[in-house]
Amino acid sequence: MPKKENKTAEEKHIPLMTPYKMGNFQLSHRVVLAPLTRQRSYGNVPQPHAILYYSQRTTQGGLLIGEATVISETGRGYKDTPGIWTKEQVEAWKPIVNEVHAKGGIFFSQIWHVGRVSNKEFQTSGQDPISCTDKPLAPQIRSNGLDVIHFTPPRRLTTNEIPQIVNDFRIAARNAIEAGFDGVEIHGAHGYLIDQFMKDQVNDRTDQYGGSLGNRCRFALEIVEAIVNEIGGDRVGIRLSPFASYMESGDTNPSALGLYMAESLNKYGIAYCHVVEPRMKQAWEKSECSESLVPMRKAFKGTFIVAGGYDREDGNNVVVEDRADLVAYGRLFLANPDLPNRFELNAPLNKYNRETFYTSDPIVGYTDYPSLETTS
Repeated sequence: MPKKENKTAEEKHIPLMTPYKMGNFQLSHRVVLAPLTRQRSYGNVPQPHAILYYSQRTTQGGLLIGEATVISETGRGYKDTPGIWTKEQVEAWKPIVNEVHAKGGIFFSQIWHVGRVSNKEFQTSGQDPISCTDKPLAPQIRSNGLDVIHFTPPRRLTTNEIPQIVNDFRIAARNAIEAGFDGVEIHGAHGYLIDQFMKDQVNDRTDQYGGSLGNRCRFALEIVEAIVNEIGGDRVGIRLSPFASYMESGDTNPSALGLYMAESLNKYGIAYCHVVEPRMKQAWEKSECSESLVPMRKAFKGTFIVAGGYDREDGNNVVVEDRADLVAYGRLFLANPDLPNRFELNAPLNKYNRETFYTSDPIVGYTDYPSLETTS
């Protein structure tokens, strides 16, 4: 009998399940809920069914990053994604955040502007989407492998319009804190507006926001600075994907881009930098690659979070080898609402159903994945 107790104690001390202090936040383990677009916020307003969804994935001292949340009317590019620019949206987030806090979770809101990944139907008065460029985006096949999405050619932001977008991010961060979130994650990844500015395959500007690496990163860093000044650096994270080329947003020197951002972020004292692994160059698929996030990890002085195709073993290894402090899980956490518990016990995992990732059903593919308690 004593042997069994020892084994349980050992299992509890797998690397992913060890505590970690992220700035002012004491985490009980290192398994993070990655931001996952769910498209169940009808009319861009968070819905009561999200209370159960996030509550299911909350643990005492666990970090959750909310689904990408739009900062303004021009930031929309997908149906029924939540926003945080109106009073109604802020109020709708409150009971969701309260439930996460009631279970002892730490909750960051990922704030987002899609830029040119949009079309006129999502824009007020049928205007063109905005971006750093006027280069159009080719139609894309959706993740279900069937539907094709078409994009309206974007309008290039003028130099004097950019401060307004920075301000929209700042107000969204303030609104997130008003809604009760512990902090915000700036969405600077995956081919959306901030990433469009950073990547030289998209950004063709000739003003102070284009050309050199420093100029291309200026927009991102102005947003970081504005938000840090508004809510404090300890409440701010950023997500980056320098190696990814989603939505035709690639860069000719992603290693230099990642390192420049990691070093530049240090002066703002933000809580964390959340980076997508180079192996996730294309959505959903892991690929072999020689690039590594280690230079960024070494350069950045705050908490370093990695994401991108991790399983339990990979996650434990990256912590042991000090290549990251925390590991964010998306699809596995979606299909396994009690993922930290399953990792702790080395229990089998539910399989995810990709076909229901983006349906609008308030239950199916959303809150109907079973936990261990319900299966046993």
